[in-house]
Amino acid sequence: MARRIIAAIKAQIHSGAYRPGDRLPSTRAFAVEWGASRTTVTAAYNQLDAEGYLIIRQGARAIVAPGLETASVESPVTTASARNISAFARRLLTLPPPAEQQPARVADFRYGDLSGADFPVLAWRRASSKAILRRGARLRYGDPQGSFALRSALQTYLWRARSISCTPDQIVIVNGSQQGLDLCARLLLDPGDPFVIENPGYLLARHAFVAAGGVAVPVAVDADGLKTDALPPARLAYVTPSHQFPLGGVLSATRRRSLLAWATGTGAYVVEDDYDGEYRHDITPIPPMQTLDANSVIYVGTLSKTLSPTLRLGYLVVPASLRRAFSEAKRLTDRHAPTLEQDVLADLLASGAYERHVRSIRRKNAERREVLLQALADHLGPKVAVAGADTGLHVVAWVNGIAAEREPEIIAAARDVGIGLYPVSPLYDPTAPRPATAGFILGYAGLDTEALRRGVAVLARLLAERR
Repeated sequence: MARRIIAAIKAQIHSGAYRPGDRLPSTRAFAVEWGASRTTVTAAYNQLDAEGYLIIRQGARAIVAPGLETASVESPVTTASARNISAFARRLLTLPPPAEQQPARVADFRYGDLSGADFPVLAWRRASSKAILRRGARLRYGDPQGSFALRSALQTYLWRARSISCTPDQIVIVNGSQQGLDLCARLLLDPGDPFVIENPGYLLARHAFVAAGGVAVPVAVDADGLKTDALPPARLAYVTPSHQFPLGGVLSATRRRSLLAWATGTGAYVVEDDYDGEYRHDITPIPPMQTLDANSVIYVGTLSKTLSPTLRLGYLVVPASLRRAFSEAKRLTDRHAPTLEQDVLADLLASGAYERHVRSIRRKNAERREVLLQALADHLGPKVAVAGADTGLHVVAWVNGIAAEREPEIIAAARDVGIGLYPVSPLYDPTAPRPATAGFILGYAGLDTEALRRGVAVLARLLAERR
């Protein structure tokens, strides 16, 4: 009742019914009017006095405080009326909004998702309990680059698993690879600086660099990755050489050397995003470009494709000359990544539990991949051309005979029958030509084998109806 009285009096003041200097009814009269106790009304008046709405004097009725005739007028703040925002904020507002996530009853082929059943619950719980019990006598801020225990464990893991030779001081723990890309954008680009990016490519990397003021220079890709024969001068190049996103090509050895020679000659850095390099289904994972030139390459790694995207854990391996700049930028951004999760991951790496988990989910996702490819062959056959199936956690299905401009129509129809479908077209640079054929990215790591089979069967029927 007191809250209702307070809200009612404020509304009267805001509307002008009560103006500065006006006297309110006595607490006794107000209590009779509202059917409340005098104690409740007194408490409401005292609260309004404390907030500056009323002035209460002993032996006198409460009056409305001065100055509220203008202070109470509230105007909604909208994007259109926002004033005095920075150039960075204005660039952010020009970026296209993210696509809406739609519920899918049958199968959601959203790429980047993992199966919740694959998370190593028991190993994570044991490591979490140990980390909590090891807490220090004082809770304090940590190293902005990340805990030394985790960086040391990552150093040895990266040497074993990815052939990367580095020191713990070159590793920066970040809140997911996206924060790593944002730090690269802020530290390597000034407004107006050009940056090379794959076309098609990872949209949020492009957005991070554009938001920092960079000017995108899209470069086409093919089965051998980024075409490096005529790269223009730029401050950095963003690439996904182990598994080009989204088309799945692997940057050839010749082009790797060509790209590094370009970086050396122009003074640019190569930002190597190894977002799912652990998933090579036919042979061992391909060594990163960082192993060829540790001075020109910034290696971006993530745990989002092996543990969970919800953990927001990633890491950078930076050239020694950039260590301090990245450390200070990370300090100003958020001080450091959460220390509990860092301690847990360090324990998993040191005990070998993480690598056992990676081997396990690699087998599970290889099985999902085989089921998906077989289902596509059984239900669609030559009607689709599949690309990028040798590695990673998604494939691209080009639908023969259906034009790219029909992608929105097909996505809407798929949603109606319980299928989550995601097009390739938005990942192409808007100023560059796009394929004429409809293409869809099919992520499979978040689905069980039955959902994959059922989802492809439903999708095949839908496409048959629209040919």
